Amino acid sequence: MWNETITPVETREWNTSLIFDAGRRRSELCKAKDWQTDWYKRWASEIHEVPRFHRKQWEYTYILQSLWERGCIAKGRKGLVFAVGSEPLPSVMANYGCDITATDIFPEEGKEKGWENGDQLCFGLESLNKRGITDDNTLREHVQYRPVDMNDIPSSLREFDFTWSSCSFEHLGSIERGLDFLLNQMNTLKPGGWAVHTTEFNISSNEKTLDTGNTVIFRMRDLEKLAEQLRAEGHFVEELDYSLGGLPEDFMVDVYPYKQDIHLKLQLNEYVVTSIGLIIRKKKERKIFGLF
Repeated sequence: MWNETITPVETREWNTSLIFDAGRRRSELCKAKDWQTDWYKRWASEIHEVPRFHRKQWEYTYILQSLWERGCIAKGRKGLVFAVGSEPLPSVMANYGCDITATDIFPEEGKEKGWENGDQLCFGLESLNKRGITDDNTLREHVQYRPVDMNDIPSSLREFDFTWSSCSFEHLGSIERGLDFLLNQMNTLKPGGWAVHTTEFNISSNEKTLDTGNTVIFRMRDLEKLAEQLRAEGHFVEELDYSLGGLPEDFMVDVYPYKQDIHLKLQLNEYVVTSIGLIIRKKKERKIFGLF
């Protein structure tokens, strides 16, 4: 078990050479081996958490590391997050000088869906620094909030260096709506920009799943379809790694009512699910040189 006396350290004190010890992130499933890496402990510290075997914590660290490796978390970079709730990532990125547009469902609509509890909704900037990760001046300088419907992304949201979301697009009503969101959010990126999104993944079946409702579960076939379409449009999708891991924690399934002591995999209805991260790069503009 991890030492629970780990304390946050100043980000500038980290030796960034340690961050790449496990290799570059791929589109992959949550696995216990990541808890052994320096990069995982680094980001858990920056979000003011002690490393624990919980897939939500993994999603945060995975998103941060994936964007870091690709040069997105840096001064002046523009980021867009969907369904932000009260997650700590905008505050972390503000400390690095990133300019973040944080979006979430319109509050009244979120309340109607029963998402008011558990810090699932964002009610403005005050929701984004509950952990005291940054100071108020830095937050207000680098982060702005606006309500956005993920099923109807405004055309004014454009030219971002990177986008992300943490277990959000499975709540859009159906598998198809979730896939449509991933395709549509590409329009918000600059050419060459990166998108990192996590969601629920069905490890029980590649056929049966929850495909409509408030929460859906994506299968391998759904993500392969998405990757094929994105690549056909000229975008780059990091290799999809469906390996489940081989450590004891990878074989444990949390069942309802969830204890969340080891919560990498859980039972949802009749399915066993975990988190998967997807990394996508928007196609770069091609320069065409005319003949004179």
